[in-house]
Amino acid sequence: MSDSHEPSVEQLVTRHLPALRAFVRLRMGLELRNREESCDIVQSVAREVLQHEDRFAHGGEEGFRAWLFTTAHRKVVNRLEHWRAEKRNAHREQPVELPEGLAGLTASPSQHASAREELLSVEAAFDRLTAEQREVVTMSRLLSMSHAEIATRLERSEVAVRKTLSRALAKLAATMAASDSNSGE
Repeated sequence: MSDSHEPSVEQLVTRHLPALRAFVRLRMGLELRNREESCDIVQSVAREVLQHEDRFAHGGEEGFRAWLFTTAHRKVVNRLEHWRAEKRNAHREQPVELPEGLAGLTASPSQHASAREELLSVEAAFDRLTAEQREVVTMSRLLSMSHAEIATRLERSEVAVRKTLSRALAKLAATMAASDSNSGE
C-alpha cells in the first residue's frame, strides 16, 4: 500500500470481523449451519484474504469491504455446493461434543445456553424472510450500504429498497417478539 496512513489488510480484517461473522452466519442458512460452524468459514475467509492481500487493489474501506464480503459469499456458496454434492458420506459423520469446560470459557453454562438460544431465534427469524428481504437486510445492516447503493446493485428503485428493508425489519421484529412470547409461556 502506497499511503502509510491507510490501514493494513490485517487491520481492516480485524475492524470488519464482527460484521463478517454475522454475514457468514446468516448467509449459511439452516442447511449449512447444520453441517458446519460459522467460525470455521470466517477463519477460512480471513486466512484467504490475508494470504492474498497482494490481490487487493486498495479501493479504500469500501473497496476492502466489498472484497471481503465477496470472498465470504463465495466461500459459503462453495461449502454449500460441497455438501449438496455429498462429497462426504453422511453415514460416517459423528457429532463432536466439546468438553464442558471448553463450551463457554468466559460465560456460565446458562449464559452460554441463553446466548445460543437467542442466536438460533435470530437465525430462524432471518430464515423466514424472503430471499430479497435477506439480501437487502444484509446489504444495509452488515455491509453498511446506502439505499442508493443497494438499489443500484439489485437494479431496483430506492423507494422499493426502502420498502423492502422496512418490511423485512418489521417482519424480523414481529417474529422475534412472537418467539419471545412463546418462550415465556
